[in-house]
Amino acid sequence: MQIGILGVGAIGQLLAQQLAAAGLEPWLLPRVLPTANTLPLAQQGEEHVYTLELGDQSLQTSFLCLAQDSSKLKQLDLLLVTVKAYQVEAALEPVLPRLHPNCRILLLHNGLGPHQSLAAKLNDRPLSLGTTSQAALRLSSNHIRQTGSGLTQIGDLIGAPMPEVMKTALLNAIPGSQWSNAILEALWQKLAVNAVINPLTAIHRVNNGALAAPEFEGTICAILDELLQVAKQEGIALTFDVLHARVKEVIRLTAANYSSMYQDLKHGRKTEIDYINGYLQQRAEQYGLTLPINSELLAQIKALEPHG
Repeated sequence: MQIGILGVGAIGQLLAQQLAAAGLEPWLLPRVLPTANTLPLAQQGEEHVYTLELGDQSLQTSFLCLAQDSSKLKQLDLLLVTVKAYQVEAALEPVLPRLHPNCRILLLHNGLGPHQSLAAKLNDRPLSLGTTSQAALRLSSNHIRQTGSGLTQIGDLIGAPMPEVMKTALLNAIPGSQWSNAILEALWQKLAVNAVINPLTAIHRVNNGALAAPEFEGTICAILDELLQVAKQEGIALTFDVLHARVKEVIRLTAANYSSMYQDLKHGRKTEIDYINGYLQQRAEQYGLTLPINSELLAQIKALEPHG
């Protein structure tokens, strides 16, 4: 079984290291070809050493890095896509025609939305989805530090079921991972966490733990109430108590962390708001629903994003 990883950011590198430690030897496909200002990773057939800091250990692993027009892409059985939600379609576009028709795509990103627009372009290619609560900090182009462990869930969306051998290999390689037969429900639970923590920490410029303060409780409850209205229309079975407990648990477990949206705004990058609160807004409009709290958070983040 040959696995590729498209997008070699913090999570992509972390998964690569975990798969390599299990003997799976993934190939890496950097999303953007190198320029004079970046590390020359993407020359076809080149190997490059990546470093993972895990506690007081430092692990160095050599990976084969492929250009996006590599003939080796035809050999992939599974392609993990770990780019940002708004990069998924553009990143996959040059790669898809070069993959074997049976190569499975597994999307791993925050938020929801790309799976719907992508499905029509896959020509019956199998598509799986996943979500992870693992966290890593990118220290340089080929150096990361794992900053948090957590649950990773994977499940099938369309096409042929994932073969048992592939499923077993992934679950054995990725710590704290599990298979989900209701992956959309799992992703909506993660969407609830992101819809609360990401915009609130980014707007108020605080770490995740700050959201445990009583002043945020009313807003948190309102966000979840609005999300549940949309989920009900989508046929996703969720309850307020379960979501509220999940959000509170993540706030507690990641108290010292700064959300990805906070980090994106801090570094002048575009956020994934369109695929988190923006996705809720889009789906709500389809059902004639209004989400005043969600709309306000969306507007505030869009105002803080870099323009141009």
